[in-house]
Amino acid sequence: MLIKSSLSPTSISRRKILQAIAAGTLLANSPLCRAVANQHKPLYIDGLSFLPDDLNDLARSKLEAYLCDISAIEAIKQDDGTTNYKRTYQACMKSITQALDRVRQHPQQVLLGKSGSDIKLAQESARTAVFFQIQGADCVEQSISKDLYQVDEFHDKGLRVLQLTHHYGNLFAGGALDNDGKQGLNLPLTTAGEQLVAKLNQRNMLIDVSHSSPQSAIDTAKLSRSPIVQSHGAARAIVNHARCSPDEVIKAIAETGGLFGVFMMTFWLTRENPPTTAHYIAQLKHVANVAGIDAVAIANDYPLRGHKELLALDNDNAQGVKQYVPWWHSLRARGVLGFDAEPEHVVIPKLNHIDRMQRIDDALTKSGFTSMQRDKIMGGNWQRVLTSVLS
Repeated sequence: MLIKSSLSPTSISRRKILQAIAAGTLLANSPLCRAVANQHKPLYIDGLSFLPDDLNDLARSKLEAYLCDISAIEAIKQDDGTTNYKRTYQACMKSITQALDRVRQHPQQVLLGKSGSDIKLAQESARTAVFFQIQGADCVEQSISKDLYQVDEFHDKGLRVLQLTHHYGNLFAGGALDNDGKQGLNLPLTTAGEQLVAKLNQRNMLIDVSHSSPQSAIDTAKLSRSPIVQSHGAARAIVNHARCSPDEVIKAIAETGGLFGVFMMTFWLTRENPPTTAHYIAQLKHVANVAGIDAVAIANDYPLRGHKELLALDNDNAQGVKQYVPWWHSLRARGVLGFDAEPEHVVIPKLNHIDRMQRIDDALTKSGFTSMQRDKIMGGNWQRVLTSVLS
């Protein structure tokens, strides 16, 4: 339900708010409550999360919008014994259909984001806009000679963001974790990848180079006619790891008018223990120093409430990191960059929380970021890019 003029931010007095609280009518998820909150913060837009089991989490997160990974995976054993998780066509077509049905069934809480203008519409109607994303172009399975028609099928279902790879290379691009056992393979964008980039540009879909090899990301930046993003990642200058991006990649993305979202997976944010909000802010500062404030953004890569297993463990990183150790050691055996260092943590406890955006915003203020800089980091940059690319 749209907020009526009588409930507009300019007409809400402190006395009315206190009266509503006293009467028990100012509900946490109500349009009035969200309108009041919106007077005191910038747009909050997240680079990657998922549709929550409880849709009330949308309002609790204080997000106006976010990139919503709706992909489904198939675990595929590779020749070297490691496991790749591919988003196949059948699995993703089923999952996007289910996600679309769920969004349509809850129009008062969630809005399917198809263009940048939907962010403002969601804000005005006290909803959250979700922009469907798939982590890996493995879902585009048909031959190139057929004009990549599966991209059109996904677009018709509401897909607006496509990631080229997930960890490992595919038909289109090299992956961040591709390795020859001695040194990292920095594979370029393929001919098929060039055609996919052109197709995504033509359909006004946002290209995401998260998990891509550095060369594939740079090739994409040079080729794309629209801004590209790395929706979720970290800086290799801080943690020397294959999954983290070199400064030249961060710069190349920024030069397209795109952005780089810093995520919450702490073994790629810092080698220090325990991980803190200061380590997260340090990553944001690095991206700003390398590529400018217009390139900095927030990402999650966990559910809105946070990493489920770590929450169940009361954010005990020493216990929670154990689930990653077998996978980590399998990559160490292959000699992939950065896996020689033992992982010690998974989350920043203070940010593994549904109120992380407000906590990051507060930390930015304490760290000396101006109001204008905070507005860009917390959501303004995402709004600009989504508005520029999508139609």
